[in-house]
Amino acid sequence: MDDSRAPHPPPVPEIDTTVSHSARIWDYWLGGKENYAVDRELGDQIAAVLPDIVEQARADRLFLGRAVRFLAGEAGVRQFLDIGTGLPTADNTHEVAQRVAPDARVVYVDNDPLVLAHARALLTSTPEGATDYLDADLREAETVLRGARATLDLTEPVAITMLGVLWHITDDAEALDIVRRLMAGTAPGSYLAIAHPTIEITGERMAAAIREWNRFGKPPGIHRTPRQIENLFRGLELVEPGVVSCTRWRPEATPFGEPEEMDQFCGVARKPAGS
Repeated sequence: MDDSRAPHPPPVPEIDTTVSHSARIWDYWLGGKENYAVDRELGDQIAAVLPDIVEQARADRLFLGRAVRFLAGEAGVRQFLDIGTGLPTADNTHEVAQRVAPDARVVYVDNDPLVLAHARALLTSTPEGATDYLDADLREAETVLRGARATLDLTEPVAITMLGVLWHITDDAEALDIVRRLMAGTAPGSYLAIAHPTIEITGERMAAAIREWNRFGKPPGIHRTPRQIENLFRGLELVEPGVVSCTRWRPEATPFGEPEEMDQFCGVARKPAGS
């Protein structure tokens, strides 16, 4: 990619290293290095309550890869809007998409100062494709869509990914409204992918982990039932296998049977014609 044409992120606001933050804790669980002592401390506290939280984080990341490969491959999508990007790590959305379709165009959206500081790592691209980064809040759906239009053609199908971000929208009506407003700005044939914590598998242990998060971390979050997650796809057509544990969404074939379920559930759905 020609650096002279690369977008230039705005100046980075001061990062508060005294308060833990979801993007940095997630980075810690994924084995990254862009986190602080306060993030590692809370990450370890949550892991003490729920030992498989690290595996949940990794399962969520593996779902991202499978979903993007499906979208860029079988579904033929060439445009991606990744909302709640998190910190750069292995197999970011543009890397996965452009391995399948080198002309894929990807816009990342986040409003965490540390993510903004590392935005350049997300702006690499194949010569045929493109990447961009928006410093924006998902609650401002129209602002997100307006910024995305600089790189994406929203009159053509786009895949919106919202992995591990809607649990921070603690009001169900607000979460559904955000999804509706975003999808209203996309063309028929567009897709939505969501990953979200539940307490279906580990019950009180996962609930206790979320309470621990909310005591010390920010922004706060909630769990939702699979039915509530499915409701976020209202008006869209869920692709098989529907809303399931991230480990069970089109897993890679192995000789060892189905993978164990985890309390990160997910789904992918298509916007039908005429909507």
